[in-house]
Amino acid sequence: MDEAGRLRLWKEYSKTKDSKVREKIIVEYAPLVKVVAGRLSMYLGYNVEYDDLVGYGVFGLIDAIDKFDPTKAVKFETYASLRIRGAILDQIRKMDWIPRTIRQKQKQIEDAIKKIEAETGASATDEAIAKELGLSDSEYADWQSQMAVTNVISLDEFNENASDDNKGGRDTIADDSAGPEDVIEEKELKKTLADALELLTEKERKVILLYYYEELTLKEISNILEVSESRVSQLHIKGLAKMKTKLGKYMGVLNMT
Repeated sequence: MDEAGRLRLWKEYSKTKDSKVREKIIVEYAPLVKVVAGRLSMYLGYNVEYDDLVGYGVFGLIDAIDKFDPTKAVKFETYASLRIRGAILDQIRKMDWIPRTIRQKQKQIEDAIKKIEAETGASATDEAIAKELGLSDSEYADWQSQMAVTNVISLDEFNENASDDNKGGRDTIADDSAGPEDVIEEKELKKTLADALELLTEKERKVILLYYYEELTLKEISNILEVSESRVSQLHIKGLAKMKTKLGKYMGVLNMT
């Protein structure tokens, strides 16, 4: 269906709230659930079945349809993507299946990075982190793979906490008007982001830029960098961990949908 057709559906649903029209909208935007679930599955890997992620995401899509206001200058795809992603991660949190050992490993890696960078004044390399933790390179690579899910969930929680001052939470999406304060904050954001990127190695920076700015998949990035997809995932996780402390309240600019 083209954009004009979707607009007609929304107008009809806004007026009638007819359940059959609602079902048509759900079917029309169902592929969006698969896109969001697919991106998250890159991080979660074998931990959760892709079909389960899609199932959780459908609830987010339905919630988005029920709460979306077509009169506002916000694309439904943007609004729905946030709710789909949120519904998936909310369900994963409720399952609480992340082993305590994985959380402990995450903390050990973060502590090792802080210690190395405090002592050397330079970015911590994989080799230095592995040595600090008393691990072989392959053991450390395995740890990084296990960290994928915790990084996805902790980033989502960080985004929620950063928006606590907004009474609407996920329901609130800012409009396009920009006052003087917005201009100042945008400049601050650009500087903070530039500083955060400087913390990364060349390959980590390329992965972050290609993934978040060029919106390439892990497979596409692995082809460009000529490394395995698991290596791209490791670089991505390590890059995010380094940027987290520098970006602070701006961590949400790295939209993982």
